[in-house]
Amino acid sequence: MTLPPDGLLADPARLAVWLGVPADDPQLLAALAAASARFRAAVRHPVSRVTGDTLTLYGDGTDRLALPVAPVLVVTSVAVDGEPVTDWRLRRDAGVLRRTLACGWPDWAEVVVVCDHGHDPVPDDVQEAVLDQARTVYTVQPGVQTVQAGAESVTYGAAAATGVTAQWTTAVELYRLQRGDST
Repeated sequence: MTLPPDGLLADPARLAVWLGVPADDPQLLAALAAASARFRAAVRHPVSRVTGDTLTLYGDGTDRLALPVAPVLVVTSVAVDGEPVTDWRLRRDAGVLRRTLACGWPDWAEVVVVCDHGHDPVPDDVQEAVLDQARTVYTVQPGVQTVQAGAESVTYGAAAATGVTAQWTTAVELYRLQRGDST
């Protein structure tokens, strides 16, 4: 299934079924956009397919360069300080370029990579986590702790307000890049 080109990581029609509102409902779309943005921020890359992206990085003297995207579908070009280079190999799933010559990526050298990356379609587990988060964003009223109608009451705690579920945590850990700076 191809998703809308508006940056959403899940189909609004699927969320509409859960919420009982039309798929073009502005609040539904805003909730889905917020959940999609939150997931992208958590995993540190766009997730969905991007074509012709230009990435500017800096060498660190090693033979490996971690790209801030994955999976990498195709690399169109690589240049070091403006000079094209072809002596590299790509690990697509991890988004890592490795220099095949002994020189590695020169320290502080500007490395420009043009590539296509991401998932098309967005994986089901990502879509489900984003839909779950969007349902929470749509239904939880910010700042509301308790809602009571007659004999029924509902209390929203901090977890409901932030939407951190086991499903969300699992999906974020699976798709997250650049884990080395985590605390």
